Amino acid sequence: MLFFELFLVYFQIGLFAFGGGYAAMPLIQNLVVEGKGWLTMAEYADLTTIAEMTPGPIAVNSATFVGQKMAGLPGAIVCTLGCILPSLIIVLTLAYFYTKYRSLKTVKVVLGELRPAVVAMIAGAGLTILLLALFGTSTLSEISSVRWIEALLFAVCLFLLRKYKTNPIMIIFGTAIAGTLMYMVF
Repeated sequence: MLFFELFLVYFQIGLFAFGGGYAAMPLIQNLVVEGKGWLTMAEYADLTTIAEMTPGPIAVNSATFVGQKMAGLPGAIVCTLGCILPSLIIVLTLAYFYTKYRSLKTVKVVLGELRPAVVAMIAGAGLTILLLALFGTSTLSEISSVRWIEALLFAVCLFLLRKYKTNPIMIIFGTAIAGTLMYMVF
């Protein structure tokens, strides 16, 4: 029964996570954290960090992580298959129709109109993670105090990424080292 639940949850995530991995994060939070209670919000934040740092799509990495946590290697396989199966079917179908009808104005308009919704979903997931990192909560109503080390690291990383286009891998490793040193000193 657990394997079926794992497959079904990640099949839903794979089916409805339009816009890529970041757009999938609110859906993962809703189904895995709030719906099933398989992860706490802190574990979800860790999952997001791990899924971002490791190679591959975020949704697939999260599927593997959650499946492993819940049912070991078989769970990881079931969740991962559940997550990628809808995409495989949808992409094969869309590729066929897109190559056939890509020059139609209606197709261009529909794709353009989907962008704001995808951006909103990505921004929502980013805001949740930002609040959790900087304030220790995932909702605006529960903000009480700022985590200053995290806020400083965030500001420096954002500056380096936007101003100097610093390699994200360097940002990840640099932040890990700087954060560890800062927590050892302060």
